[in-house]
Amino acid sequence: MSKISLDLIKQLRERTAAGFSDCKKALEEADGDIEKAIDILRKKGLAIAAKRAGKEAKEGIIEAYIHANKKIGVLVEVNCETDFVARTSEFQEFAHNVAMQIAATNPICVSREEMPQDILEREKKLYEEQLREQGKPENVIPKILEGKLEKFYKETVLLEQPYIKNPEITIQDLLNELIAKTGEKIVIRRFARFQIGE
Repeated sequence: MSKISLDLIKQLRERTAAGFSDCKKALEEADGDIEKAIDILRKKGLAIAAKRAGKEAKEGIIEAYIHANKKIGVLVEVNCETDFVARTSEFQEFAHNVAMQIAATNPICVSREEMPQDILEREKKLYEEQLREQGKPENVIPKILEGKLEKFYKETVLLEQPYIKNPEITIQDLLNELIAKTGEKIVIRRFARFQIGE
């Protein structure tokens, strides 16, 4: 147990933003393997997120982010269960980082369930036409199409996008880390992105 160095805990904290004792426990469980410890922390976040799923998230904040050139602006609503959590620096920093993510990556929606059907159908049609033009056999088209749609979701669905400050994790992972830290249900409810000339 004593073999877990402070330096290793510090590295894990920098990579995951998890608390000191959580990082220490995860590293002990993973025998000092930092990659394993990251997986342990992610699973813990997922478990807590699943447990909180049925709770009401009626508190929260609306965060505004205006890019330095004043040509892109974002409003995002992030909800939690209590006003106490809404006022914490971690919660507000999360909302700010999500707003920056939206400014940088221009997602279409928060989750894939919210993807407008017409946009999805248009993408599917486009990919199918491309694949037929490339002469792909009909029997392999559905499989390739599935892969292309997964890539489309990763680019356009906020929760599935790689986090701009740490592309090794997604926005969903970042959200799960915050849920694990606060012990509350947290939801990115909606956003609006404005760009000059659009």
